[in-house]
Amino acid sequence: MNFDLDWGVMISSALTISGRILLLLILFLIIKPIGKKLITSLMNQVATKQKLSEGRKKTLSNLLINVYNYVLIFLFIVMLLGIFNIPITPLLAGAGIIGLAIGFGAQGLVSDIVTGFFILIEKQIDVDDYVTAGGENGIVEELGLRTTQIRSFDGTLNYIPNRYIQNVNNHTRGNMRALVDFGIAYEENIDHVTQVLQKVCEEMSENPLIKEGPDVVGVQSLDDSQVTLRVIAQTEKNEQFGIERELRKRIKEALDENNIEIPYPHQVNVPKS
Repeated sequence: MNFDLDWGVMISSALTISGRILLLLILFLIIKPIGKKLITSLMNQVATKQKLSEGRKKTLSNLLINVYNYVLIFLFIVMLLGIFNIPITPLLAGAGIIGLAIGFGAQGLVSDIVTGFFILIEKQIDVDDYVTAGGENGIVEELGLRTTQIRSFDGTLNYIPNRYIQNVNNHTRGNMRALVDFGIAYEENIDHVTQVLQKVCEEMSENPLIKEGPDVVGVQSLDDSQVTLRVIAQTEKNEQFGIERELRKRIKEALDENNIEIPYPHQVNVPKS
């Protein structure tokens, strides 16, 4: 069999299709960053008018940008198929049937989206919050409709499907509490120790990260070898750990300066007679 190929027409058609694809790619690369900037700018204006927190603004911005990217990719695929003159309607119908068939096995995905939707609407989590959720604890980096990203303090980034988030402990709503327990020897005068600690607290109260206190609560417990005292303070969110470290340092220095004994294990050697 002889096939007469019009190479001129084929080359011309290939060049036309290549040019359209190139133009589509250029438009995609131009429109994508512009859309992101518009979303970010719009969210900045909304956040200012509605007095949204920085975390809430980041949460909504990231979500809108993700939805925008999905829509943009979908339009890109549709236009790409149009360049090759591939009818869209049959593909959509087929995709609907296939989607229905696999939908029974994708219940987890649906659960992720539904759970993520309610987490978002109920404002349980925002970006930059310190939370315990899905068996992980750390700082929220992104909240999506399918997964939530939490970075642990060792640097690990955890991707948690939203369906596994059964309950959320948000440690950053309102002021946080810095709590320091330490022990002194039973022989020490508690009133004198309290005065020394109160002076430390007064000096620490000038720290702008502390919203209230610090205050010496008093004796927390009577242990086998020490009297445990407690100091607490209210701090800005995510600042409680740094304040606790600074309090421990200053308390230790103040106790040393005033010759107040901090119990520690002693070893006594008894010579054999």
